[in-house]
Amino acid sequence: MKPQNQTSISEFLLLGFSQYPEHQPMLFGLFLLMFVVAVLGNLLIILAASIDSHLHTPMYFFLSNLSFSDIGFISTTIPKMLVNIQTQSKSITYAECITQMYFFMVFGGMDTLLLTVMAYDRFVAICHPLHYSIIMSPQLGGLLVLVSWVISISYSLIQSLLMLRLSFCTNQIIKHFYCELAQALTIACSDTQINHIVFYIVTCVFGFVPFSGILYSYSKIVSSILRIPSTDGKYKAFSTCGSHLSVVSLFYGTGLGVYISSDATSSSGKVVVTSVMYTVVTPMLNPFIYSLRNKDIKKALKTLGTIPFLSGKFTGFRHLN
Repeated sequence: MKPQNQTSISEFLLLGFSQYPEHQPMLFGLFLLMFVVAVLGNLLIILAASIDSHLHTPMYFFLSNLSFSDIGFISTTIPKMLVNIQTQSKSITYAECITQMYFFMVFGGMDTLLLTVMAYDRFVAICHPLHYSIIMSPQLGGLLVLVSWVISISYSLIQSLLMLRLSFCTNQIIKHFYCELAQALTIACSDTQINHIVFYIVTCVFGFVPFSGILYSYSKIVSSILRIPSTDGKYKAFSTCGSHLSVVSLFYGTGLGVYISSDATSSSGKVVVTSVMYTVVTPMLNPFIYSLRNKDIKKALKTLGTIPFLSGKFTGFRHLN
């Protein structure tokens, strides 16, 4: 039977987390809270790094871009889910689905690449401290971020264009809370072989290759730290990597778990819950992970509290230790 043209499908249905109406208010409140915390927290990181001249370094330049990417990452999925809960609807139009899929891949790809760039930055800072300012110049930092954007945008565009060639017939149900690529491929009624090939290649490139680079950087970092004679010196060197290592563990541990799992299509409930960790929880926790033990960020946040139009809103940051 010849598949119907994909324009015959005008919308998809997102199953979300629960089919029970009594659970919807709790889910709405929980995800709204996480969304607001994530956006405000990451905005504060960007503001702090922009206003405080002491944070005009490659490390905080990369962190600002990571915060911007995290805002985009969580804003791609959660607002639509909140609207659907509020309107008691599960629908998302075909155009909205493809658009959501595109931006999700853009910001998700940026997160993986920026975490790799930040690992390289820590590698240079600890293993080649005398040459750090020369190697990690503003030009190189800007180039690394630009290349990351170009790669993320390009591969996301390719994936989205490949989705446009597919036909969708009668099955409109996506077993997720957003238009996730792997789930969308399972309901297509045309040949998805090319899509799956590109999907697995991209998963390898944006999963294992950056992660391997991070592991290599940290193997060199650990080797250098172990050669430091004093215990205080070792602790100080490792503390500069602790926040980044925590974010990497959380992001890759949950993200790769979804995409390399053999149950990725059948055990959809587990995939949905795990996806929340790297699509919602990680962007929300990043500002806290990078600020709670970082004296420079704390100092910058206190400075924000002294700015007239912010002082009334962020006075709590004056009390950070």
